[in-house]
Amino acid sequence: MKETLWELTVGNNPLVATAIHNGHDTRKEIKELLALDESSRLREEDPFTGEWTTAAETTFVAFRSRFEVDLNRPREKAVYINPEDAWGLKVWKSKPSKEFVQRSLKEYDSFYQEMKNLFSELVGKFDRFIVFDLHTYNHKRGGPDGPQSNPEENPEVNIGTGTMDRDFWSPAVDRFIADLRNFDFLGRKLDVRENVRFRGGNFPRWIHENFPQEGCALAIEFKKFFMDEWTGIPDLRQLAAISDALKSTVPGILEELEKF
Repeated sequence: MKETLWELTVGNNPLVATAIHNGHDTRKEIKELLALDESSRLREEDPFTGEWTTAAETTFVAFRSRFEVDLNRPREKAVYINPEDAWGLKVWKSKPSKEFVQRSLKEYDSFYQEMKNLFSELVGKFDRFIVFDLHTYNHKRGGPDGPQSNPEENPEVNIGTGTMDRDFWSPAVDRFIADLRNFDFLGRKLDVRENVRFRGGNFPRWIHENFPQEGCALAIEFKKFFMDEWTGIPDLRQLAAISDALKSTVPGILEELEKF
């Protein structure tokens, strides 16, 4: 297990890529109390998103599991307690103590303080910044041999913009979506749609509340079409192609940001 909670690398432009659900590690007391097995945890985490952060110079990759603390939920919901907090899963062998929960929330508070410092620094340097908030989502919840979820309601890439001033940020958002749709993804085009499954979680909401006209956070959710969500095994060609697709959008969105 990595002792560090995350890794932050700071670059020299106003684009940040984050993978806040990338982590799978937990501290010892978490692991001892978890009722979930490794594969069940992994299925609800966002593996490989850390690799995609290379689209940006400034990157944040979490190493701890969302089952330790979920950085994309409001603070009062950041530690899953009941099954309804976690897709109906029984997370714990017994209910965590208040002290146990507080140790996880200390990590949560440290994350948001780190992000406040980072974004304030970027505003000081560049006036505005963009965040690629990278996630993945399941679409075969009926089991490994079960049906796929309706593709009409589950785009390959869901862009969540529901927490921002959409009119203000429209040039940057529209350019990003257009460039991602136009990318040659192994001989085809990706199905990229906005606010179909997800509108953005607490992290982008917090960014837009604290930096409303300085920070544009795109909640980018890739359906797990590029992997077997039940075994965790990826298709390496598609995995690499997603990384290339994200990189292809960078020049355009930075160009639009300069126009504000």
